Order: sequence, then structure tokens, then C-alpha cells
Amino acid sequence: MANKRDLINSQNTGFFQDLVQRIKLIGKLMGDKRINFFLKILPVASLVYLVAPIDLAPGLALPVIGALDDAAILWLGTTLFVSLCPEEIVQEHMGGLEKVVDSTWHDAPKEEPTDIVEVEPRDE
Repeated sequence: MANKRDLINSQNTGFFQDLVQRIKLIGKLMGDKRINFFLKILPVASLVYLVAPIDLAPGLALPVIGALDDAAILWLGTTLFVSLCPEEIVQEHMGGLEKVVDSTWHDAPKEEPTDIVEVEPRDE
């Protein structure tokens, strides 16, 4: 059975595609009633910390570290959330996300018809 990290990083895609897929996964898990309410506080609390005026490392005193701690808290909150969710629920939602149709156009493969049944019309 594949673990959660393999499911999230299974496709060889770019950074932004992975980010969008991770955000979609978190959104689906947040909406799932099987996930514990207290567990759903993790990503919400990390977002609140991101927009809150109180900061562990203020950006004025330490400009680079001030931005990095916000990113680290957001990453930690969302990563812990996905890791602590039941694996079968994460796999279910990841399977649903992977079945989404690509945005690129692909022609359908041409298949030869098989099992052709000839029928004659009847008048009734």
C-alpha cells in the first residue's frame, strides 16, 4: 500500500501543480465529515497565524526570517494535517483528484470495432 507522501508526489509535475493539488486535497479533507474537527484546526490556525498581526519573528527586525517563519508555520500546519488524517481517506481523495481530466487535448485512440451485430429493421 502506498503511503501518503508517495500519493501526493506520485506524478512528476511542477511545483505549482503540486501546490494546487495539495491545496485541493486539503480543501477536500476539510470538507470531509469523517475527519476529526480538532484536526481541522491545524490548517485554519496556520492561516490565521499568517494574517495575524502578531508574529514570532517580526519582519521589520529580521526581514528574511520574518517571511520564512510564516511560510514554515503554514507548511508545518498543512503537512501535519495531511499526515494525521486517516490514510484511507487521504488515498480516496487523492484518487479522486488524479481522475480529473487533463487540460490538454488528446485524441481518442482509434479502435477497430469488435463484435458487430448486424440487425435488419422490422415493421411493426
